[in-house]
Amino acid sequence: MATAIVPAGGRVQGARGDRRMFATSDDNAMMKQIQATHAPDGREVDVKPLIHVIEDIMHRATPPIPGLGLAPVSTSQAQLDALEDGTLQNGLTDMLELLAYPINRISCEISCKCSGGSDAHTTTLAVFNALSSYSWEAKVVITFAAFAVNYGEFWLVAQLYPSNPLAKSVALLKQLPDMLERADSLKPKFEALINLIRAMLDVTKCIVQFKDLPPQYITPDTPEMLAATAHTPTAVYWTIRSIVACASQIMNLIGMGHEYIASTTEAWELSSLAHKVNNIHSHLQKQLALCYQYIDEKRYIEAFQMLVRLFEMVHIDNMKILKALIYAKDDQLPLVDGSTKKRVSIDVLRRKNVLLLISDLDLSHEEHFILDQMYTESRQNPTRSESQYEVVWLPVLDRTIPWNDAKQQKFEAIQASMPWFSLYHPSLLDPAVIKYIKEVWHFNKKPLLVVLDQQGKVVNPNAIHMMWIWGSMAFPFTSLKEEALWKETTWSIELLADSIDQSIVNWIVDRKYICLYGGEDLEWIRKFTNTAKDVAKAAGITLEMLYVGKSNPREKVRKICNTILLEKLSHILSDPTLIWFFWVRLESMWHSKMQHGKSRE
Repeated sequence: MATAIVPAGGRVQGARGDRRMFATSDDNAMMKQIQATHAPDGREVDVKPLIHVIEDIMHRATPPIPGLGLAPVSTSQAQLDALEDGTLQNGLTDMLELLAYPINRISCEISCKCSGGSDAHTTTLAVFNALSSYSWEAKVVITFAAFAVNYGEFWLVAQLYPSNPLAKSVALLKQLPDMLERADSLKPKFEALINLIRAMLDVTKCIVQFKDLPPQYITPDTPEMLAATAHTPTAVYWTIRSIVACASQIMNLIGMGHEYIASTTEAWELSSLAHKVNNIHSHLQKQLALCYQYIDEKRYIEAFQMLVRLFEMVHIDNMKILKALIYAKDDQLPLVDGSTKKRVSIDVLRRKNVLLLISDLDLSHEEHFILDQMYTESRQNPTRSESQYEVVWLPVLDRTIPWNDAKQQKFEAIQASMPWFSLYHPSLLDPAVIKYIKEVWHFNKKPLLVVLDQQGKVVNPNAIHMMWIWGSMAFPFTSLKEEALWKETTWSIELLADSIDQSIVNWIVDRKYICLYGGEDLEWIRKFTNTAKDVAKAAGITLEMLYVGKSNPREKVRKICNTILLEKLSHILSDPTLIWFFWVRLESMWHSKMQHGKSRE
């Protein structure tokens, strides 16, 4: 609580009287009184440079008392450097031309009122009356700056008096040496003072942050903003009242002499105010977070709609589309080149056909292995048209699940094994892009291969089925190419199982009958293979049988393969990846046919 200053001998009584007033005051009536002083004239004042100076003063004006271990009010090193090298000087000079007079006026007002014995509320009210034409955030920053002048001068003299003759003479008149000699007994007061200053600074910066919210995304009549601004006058009042309390404490220290009796009362007053101001800060932070959330949602919707519009437009190349999808800022190298493992810009994809491989971190070993083989094959003969495309991996992750070291390691392992381009980090994928990928391209866990032509137009929202069936021969992966491939392709064992096992090619050349079968029922497999052999023998034909397991092969399929080999029931696909590939190709053929209007039959 603020302490009223009265002549020597009456300090403690003044503090207690002020505390009684605080306990019985009617906050609503008090705030009506404060609101009545508010008559802004519409002028806009940029107070941010002033806040930087205030923070710098509070950081450097630490009580120079050895052994007390008082931590200074913190500020960023970048901010300190900016003040020292003059980065902030231009804005500060312009602003001070407008605010130097009111700052000095308020500084004198607070000093005179505190010295004259006025109670904290009366002094605070006088400050509001003097600053009636300013906005709420300007009122609190100007008052804080006025206090910073007195506070900084006080500790500047205290810090310099041992070594500077001028400071020594001024310190003697203020009786600072006596105060510093009894510093141990004043530690609670200093701690409470610094804690309250921290709380005041937090609230002040929070109030200014509301003013800096982008008006194109949030307006004063937005419910989130209305809720925040409704509490701004109260926050400004208690911050300025706390400034008055701190100024009173500094006045107490000046000329306190030998008659001063150290008391915990004044420290308690400051701590009570700090508790109240911290509570105000917590509430304002929650409101600010709601405003930021509202702004993010507006930006999110705007960015999504921009993507929709971009994909509807015609472009001369693919750069606008790729920058909107991958990363819009020019100061980043958002991709990693799989061949060199170095970061590169999006420009490497200019006027290229781009296949966006979209997945989460659960991209299976089989999917990765087969895609790797197909990509590598397309690069072995640079004259082939397939080499005109590039693959880019976009990892789409659930942002609600926290990122941790395990995920980072898993991501890095996948990225390191990819021969194509990949996003440098999942965080570079904007939430609006993720929304577009999920809602427009219908990504839901299963990998997608979205094909963009040289102008960035989507020519296939998912070419993964084409890739599984024909590999890079399906380039440029358009629907027209898919139709053409089906016209050229006969529905045969070569289509179904070619490249799965070299034995099949040999059996075809030898004009043998071929039977592909699968399943997980070992007794059925024994019965089927033996019966098939008997039928082939009776018919006088040469039959070769190949066990192809089942989709998503697991340990049971591996054991069945071992049994089939041991009992010499038939041939097998020994590699689980090939078993997986056989079934995924079969499913892809079904999907591909369905997309081209064929019935299930």
